[in-house]
Amino acid sequence: MHILFLTDNFPPEVNAPASRTFEHCREWVKAGHKITVITCAPNFPKGRLFEGYKNSFYQTEEVDGIRVIRVWSYITANEGFVKRILDYQSFMVTATLASPFVRGVDLVVGTSPQFFTVCAAYVVSRMKRVPFVFELRDLWPESIRAVGAMKDSRLLDWLEKLELFLYRKASAIVSVTNAFRDNIIARGADIKKIHVVTNGVDISRFKPREKDVALVRKLGIEGKFVSGYIGTHGMAHSLETLLDAAAKIKTMPDGKRHCIIFLGDGARKADLKTKAESMSLDNVIFVDSVSKDEVVKYWSLLDVSIIHLSKTDLFTTVIPSKLFECMGMGIPVLHGVAGESAGIVQKEGVGIVFEPENANQLCHGLMALSENKALYDKYRANAMVGARNYDRSVLAGKMLDVLEVVAKGH
Repeated sequence: MHILFLTDNFPPEVNAPASRTFEHCREWVKAGHKITVITCAPNFPKGRLFEGYKNSFYQTEEVDGIRVIRVWSYITANEGFVKRILDYQSFMVTATLASPFVRGVDLVVGTSPQFFTVCAAYVVSRMKRVPFVFELRDLWPESIRAVGAMKDSRLLDWLEKLELFLYRKASAIVSVTNAFRDNIIARGADIKKIHVVTNGVDISRFKPREKDVALVRKLGIEGKFVSGYIGTHGMAHSLETLLDAAAKIKTMPDGKRHCIIFLGDGARKADLKTKAESMSLDNVIFVDSVSKDEVVKYWSLLDVSIIHLSKTDLFTTVIPSKLFECMGMGIPVLHGVAGESAGIVQKEGVGIVFEPENANQLCHGLMALSENKALYDKYRANAMVGARNYDRSVLAGKMLDVLEVVAKGH
């Protein structure tokens, strides 16, 4: 089977869509299938080309047996609604134009978060007269409303109609959460063609390891109880809560032993750094994004991982992929996300759930994990066991089963 996969994020980018797509495609190649990925030149989230790449109209490479075609797109940082829409739409157009050069395709997969990529997948599938599969990673444009990036308008209403159109036209929909599935069923999507394949973890890479001694020295965190947030610093994440917690924990007994690392980039990072300086937070360390190979070294520094999203109903449907990476590394979690993902934390017994945007609860959780060794060790052990339930190679096989049924049906 020849699968054509359209995605605007792919390694060496290190965000969740890039990792999921690459790890799934790698497993499908191992299973004997031919995979072609159309993507753009790597630039997320800073909106700057990665070293060694050009933003040209058509360039190819091979990555672990995957044929990768990179096309031109309008590059901008992960901030500003209008510029980001131009980014998404430019990739939609150039990905569609590149598709005729890919021959013998059996089906087309398009992945969100934003669905202009999925629009291209639908158009390409019609051009090639093959089925298309919608991989649903986010309820877009609903997430635009949730973070206040754009006020309610006729444009958002039109985008929602386009979203529903794509659900109808897809031969299958692969949702990353049960909550997403329930949401789109309630809005008229056909339950028979919806399949849930959650995010997971590459347990061959994300596994327990000793703290990286060189990084410990470089960051000056010897003897510290280190908590951290690793990921995008965006409007959806309300990371100001972590800064407020850092300020509070300084006043607590043994608070000087704590430090919080922020690793990543995004639209809010500059403001977060400015706020931390204004609050004189000497227990906070900001680190820019690092490569996929380097990020595991930074995970190793963490005694506790903090996962956080804004307090809004939409995010109760989200399962942050970093949860599974924490589990693979055996790192207990302080989980500030309500809903389905909180249920996983509690079911697997891998950490403490706190109310989103509640700095007091976050502080109490940090103190509990730093002071109660038995509790900490229990969560750590549970995380390593629970990670096996979200092995990316198994989940890739589950999605491949869906794709094979669609291709055979056509």
